[in-house]
Amino acid sequence: MSVLVITGTGTEVGKTVTTAAVAAAALAAGRSVAVLKPAQTGVRPDERGDADEVARLAGAVTTRELARYPEPLAPATAARRAGMRAVRPHEVAEAAAELAAGHDLVLVEGAGGLLVRFDDEGGTLADAARLLAAPVLVVSAAGLGTLNSTELTARELRQRGLELAGVVIGSWPVPADLASRCNLADLPVVAGSPLLGALPAGAGTHPPAGFRAAAPGWLAPRLGGTWDAGAFTSEFAS
Repeated sequence: MSVLVITGTGTEVGKTVTTAAVAAAALAAGRSVAVLKPAQTGVRPDERGDADEVARLAGAVTTRELARYPEPLAPATAARRAGMRAVRPHEVAEAAAELAAGHDLVLVEGAGGLLVRFDDEGGTLADAARLLAAPVLVVSAAGLGTLNSTELTARELRQRGLELAGVVIGSWPVPADLASRCNLADLPVVAGSPLLGALPAGAGTHPPAGFRAAAPGWLAPRLGGTWDAGAFTSEFAS
């Protein structure tokens, strides 16, 4: 079973566009891809969610949501306020396993960070990853403050016995400031795991055809791309 769980160090760090890039690279390599969004918040029933955005950018992926809540809050809070049923980690794991039976790769995109609660019992994306025995890809911000949040996420993964696949910078600024340039070297150190890509700021605004063509160049070979961490770091080191 090939499942990759994708989390972030917080909100608005580029999880969805990173998920789309990983999906696009896999599709370009001839793999079938499914995208699972356990809990979509802040979106009305008639609006496009994150899984829909991944499909728009990446192409022919199978998408599935387990729950959708109208308010832009943590899933447990959004479910409680809406009087709706919460998602449980075992349901996420079961849905991912079901999708994996018919696809080469399943991408499970969380909401917010690793420990954002799905339910009032404290279930999280980390619990779903444990049930799946799946590696976790962490999407981080580029600039000031990212080292602390990335290290905390990496430590929590290891304390839970989960595999940290690596770190991707979800939005690389142009021009890059001093903190962002320094963080290229520091992020893999604090994470204890390699840097596996950097998506340019605004990548999600690319036309779908351009996004799909460019996506492999934003990701390291471990994620199906051609991005070279050493070359990228050297370019921005000074």
